[in-house]
Amino acid sequence: MRHSPVFSTDPTRRAAVAGTWYPADPTSLTEEVDAYLDAVDAVPCEEVNAVIAPHAGLVYSGPVGAYAYDAVKGRAYDVVVLVGPSHFVGFEGVSVYPQGAFATPLGPAVVHASIAGRLLAGSEVVIDYPRAHEREHSLEMQLPFLRRVLPDTPIVPLVMGVQSREVILGLADILTRTLTGMRALLVSSTDLSHYFDAEQAEGFDSRVATHVDRFDWQGLLDEMERYPERDRGRCVACGGGPMVSVMCAARALGATQATVLKRADSSDVSGDKTRVVGYLAAAMS
Repeated sequence: MRHSPVFSTDPTRRAAVAGTWYPADPTSLTEEVDAYLDAVDAVPCEEVNAVIAPHAGLVYSGPVGAYAYDAVKGRAYDVVVLVGPSHFVGFEGVSVYPQGAFATPLGPAVVHASIAGRLLAGSEVVIDYPRAHEREHSLEMQLPFLRRVLPDTPIVPLVMGVQSREVILGLADILTRTLTGMRALLVSSTDLSHYFDAEQAEGFDSRVATHVDRFDWQGLLDEMERYPERDRGRCVACGGGPMVSVMCAARALGATQATVLKRADSSDVSGDKTRVVGYLAAAMS
C-alpha cells in the first residue's frame, strides 16, 4: 500500500538523536568519530561495495562501526544507499526519503533525488512515507561517520518496515536494477541480538557472523525465519531484513567475498554482562 507524501516546504530531515545518542557539538563529535577511526587496526579491504554497521549510541557502537567506515574512507562513490530497520513505525514496504537532506552537526547529508526517484518508481516495495524517518535512529547513526569519511557523497535513505521475505528480496532486486553500472556503496544498519546475557548473546551473534563471513544471505534469511517475526529482532538482528537485502544486492552487483571486521557487545563499554546488545562491522568486496 502506497502512502501519500506529506513533505513540508523544507525537505530537510532534522536530526532526532543529536545531543543524546551522539554529541550535538561539531567539534566534540568530530573528535569522537576520528578517535574511533584512528583506533581501527584492521587490514584494508579491496574495493568495497557494501558494509554492515551498528546503530546504537555512539559510545557503544562507534568503536565497532568505525571498522566498516575505515574500510571505505576516501574511496570514490557516486552514492551511499543506507538501509535500516524501522524501530517506531509499523508499515509495509521500504520508505525512501526522496529529496532534500538529513541535517547533522557536521553539515547536511544531501539526498541523491534522482536515484531515490528511480527506486520509488521502479518497485511497489519502495514507498514514500516520511513518517518512518522522523524519529528513526538507524540511518542517522551512520551519518557522523559518513560525514567524516565520505563528506561529498550523496545518500539515499531507506527504512524497512515489516521485514517479510517479499519486501527483503524486492528491495534487493530494485537496488540491483537501479545501481548496476554505478559506483554505489550499500550500507546495512543493524545491531545483533538484544538483552540476553553475554554468553547467550554470543551464541546468537556468532551464527549471524558465520552467515556474513560466508556471504550467505540465504542462510541468514533462513536463520531469521526460524523465529516468529516478533522474536527476530531480539534473537537475530533488528536490521536482519536490511542486512539480507544489502548482502543479496551486493552479491548481484559483483561482490564476491564478505569479511567480518569487528564484533563486540555493549558490555565492552558498560561492563554489564547481564543484558547486552551485539554489534558487528563487515565489508563486502
